[in-house]
Amino acid sequence: MGRIALVTGGTRGIGGGISRALKEAGYSVAANYHSGIEMAREFCDRTGIPVFSWDVSNYESCRKGTVAVSEALGGTVDILVNNAGITLDGMLHKMLPEDWIKVITTNLNSVFNMCRAVVNPMREKKFGRIINLSSVNGLKGQVGQTNYSAAKAGIVGFTKSLALESASKNITVNAIAPGYISTDMTEAIPADVREKICSGIPVGRFGRVDEIAQAVLFLADDRSSFMTGTVLSVNGGQYL
Repeated sequence: MGRIALVTGGTRGIGGGISRALKEAGYSVAANYHSGIEMAREFCDRTGIPVFSWDVSNYESCRKGTVAVSEALGGTVDILVNNAGITLDGMLHKMLPEDWIKVITTNLNSVFNMCRAVVNPMREKKFGRIINLSSVNGLKGQVGQTNYSAAKAGIVGFTKSLALESASKNITVNAIAPGYISTDMTEAIPADVREKICSGIPVGRFGRVDEIAQAVLFLADDRSSFMTGTVLSVNGGQYL
């Protein structure tokens, strides 16, 4: 296939599943990470996917990191999956300014940083696939997540605008809005809370990582070139 894919936050959870699925589909994959070096090394050893460490919230780090990926994999990035993100939940009347800033910087500013690093080479070769991970809570909001929901909603507006700017260059820009997905993070939710969440999901369960990865494969495919500026909701029927 010859396409180079870069996944931010790509060594664990949803990002790890996306990285593995892209490799299995024949892409040359690079996985970014920022913390958890031992876990990243184990992921690399287990999957054969090269890993690269940089802070996606830092513009210059993203530029340098993307250059390192291109040098290692022998070409510029064709598919960018902006998956990296954090949560620092809390009610707004108690939220610390630094918790607001850190979530917005990590979850939203990072999308600008990474897209800015890859979009010019994509425009030059007239091909690109940019896939941004938003969230169901970016579409509907969530108590205790004004920072997270604002960042994920911002990704939707960013996606639609960049899609319009890039369409004539054969670059598609789409977002995926996952619902609740079974990961280490959601497994840490108390059992009674998980049961309450599941009761509000029409299919009656949390989603699987591979179901998000499958959506990424669909949007990354050459045959999805007529789909851009969309938000693909993968949420088990929530909030339709």
